[in-house]
Amino acid sequence: MKTSKQNMKPQDIVLLLKIISIDDNLWNQSSVAAELGISQAEISESVARSKNSGLLDAKGKIVMKHALAEFLQYGIRYVFPQKPGAVVRGIPTAHSASPLNAEIESNEKYVWAYAKGKARGQSIEPLYLSVPEAALKDEKLYELLAITDAIRVGRSREKEMAVEYLKKYLNIA
Repeated sequence: MKTSKQNMKPQDIVLLLKIISIDDNLWNQSSVAAELGISQAEISESVARSKNSGLLDAKGKIVMKHALAEFLQYGIRYVFPQKPGAVVRGIPTAHSASPLNAEIESNEKYVWAYAKGKARGQSIEPLYLSVPEAALKDEKLYELLAITDAIRVGRSREKEMAVEYLKKYLNIA
């Protein structure tokens, strides 16, 4: 029984959000692997897990947006929990990044640890090691990842706002 290959992994969420960001059903695994800093083999395995879980269609090209929204809204904070850590230099995330930072004022800043980052705040472990660099290359992906982190670590109000933004991005509002 190969249950470990069937269980969702954090990079699966990163891949699904990247596919949403690309917004093109003709995306290919090798270019996405390069853009995300994830190996081709890991992308292939991620596609298989996401198809198995119902988050990708049978061909592995189209994200099942309602299912993804439901999983992110109700499950991600339990499956991939995160608590803010030490103050470090990095890249803003959650309510400290766009689009939520335009509506939420907070003295608490959350960042992904990243040596080239210009912000300081409590560290939030990204869903995958290469997330900070991948996010800097793709603004829409960055916003989707920040929204996802707000759902993972935010308070009730922040989570509600993040879910609303997520639904807008997925065109399921």
